[in-house]
Amino acid sequence: MKKYDYLVVGSGLFGSVFAHEAKARGASVLVVDKRPNIGGNVYTEKVEGINVHVYGAHIFHTNDRRVWNYITRFAEFNRFTNSPVANYKGELFSLPFNMYTFYQMWGVTTPAEAEAIISEQRVEIKETPRNLEEQAISLVGRDIFEKLIKGYTEKQWGRDCRELPAFIIRRLPVRFTFDNNYFNALYQGIPVGGYTKLIENLLDGIEVRLNTDYLEHKQALDMLADKVVYTGPIDAYFGYRLGYLEYRSVRFENELLDLPNFQGNAAVNYTDRETPWTRIIEHKWFEFGKDEEGRDLPKTVISREYSSEWKPGNEPYYPVNDRKNGELYEKYRQLAEKEDNVIFGGRLAQYRYFDMDQVIAEALHCCDAELD
Repeated sequence: MKKYDYLVVGSGLFGSVFAHEAKARGASVLVVDKRPNIGGNVYTEKVEGINVHVYGAHIFHTNDRRVWNYITRFAEFNRFTNSPVANYKGELFSLPFNMYTFYQMWGVTTPAEAEAIISEQRVEIKETPRNLEEQAISLVGRDIFEKLIKGYTEKQWGRDCRELPAFIIRRLPVRFTFDNNYFNALYQGIPVGGYTKLIENLLDGIEVRLNTDYLEHKQALDMLADKVVYTGPIDAYFGYRLGYLEYRSVRFENELLDLPNFQGNAAVNYTDRETPWTRIIEHKWFEFGKDEEGRDLPKTVISREYSSEWKPGNEPYYPVNDRKNGELYEKYRQLAEKEDNVIFGGRLAQYRYFDMDQVIAEALHCCDAELD
């Protein structure tokens, strides 16, 4: 007899939602995670009263009412609205691209003036865009591409914009209104008290073993449960036997500063190619610079983000969804289908870039299919 119905590998959003739902339906669950903490990449830790997003900024946003109603059972969300600022060699611009941006770029004050300039600059792309550069110019023109897209994107992906597929930027927000809200989402915010508290609530009453590498102890752990829910990298599960899937990774330089305000905004993107970091996050502004009692926080924590090519040992962040990697993933997916009693779910196991709400939706869909 197996001791558990489900062994969940990974305590990020997918694994934690599945574990919670399995337990709620009467199943016995064990969660293992190789890290010393729960939460996967949404893990936050408190530093001087500030909830620091250890693995990069996570801003929850969704139009999915089911997901919103579900996740707000486990945390109260604040009203944070993502309004990043772009810094191009000391010039500051509003993001996403909107009338504030166009005024800062060209001095125009009406939508008609902005549209006229962009339309004039778009005409250099005469055919269907073949790459990211052409796609961006066809959307917002050459000026914005050169100052606000090119350098940032090439730092983020480590490739020339002409080598990147057009679809990466196809849904770029462009607005001819004075609206700095980056996400076009009905629901948006940050969990009050940080994401770790949210994950703790999801995993309440469930056995969790940290510092436990599933792949190192696979045989022994598999013997404990009838089914495995695996949320790690799909190629790692198969010992990279078909080759490595590619990712972009991110390195963070964190600083605790003895001052109340470093940059006045949660996120400032550095869009020139020469600045080595892609952006600076000032974590306290995700919660308006106040602690949970509403008091002003006297210090601040900033994180400089550096994008890099992934190599074994690094944290994988963004799948490189080009044709080569897509074909390799498909081969791994076919192998995964042959694995009896293993469910592959989440960003790494499905080799897709998911927003948080999409991860939750995938997990709930998986629960519906598996548990009902």
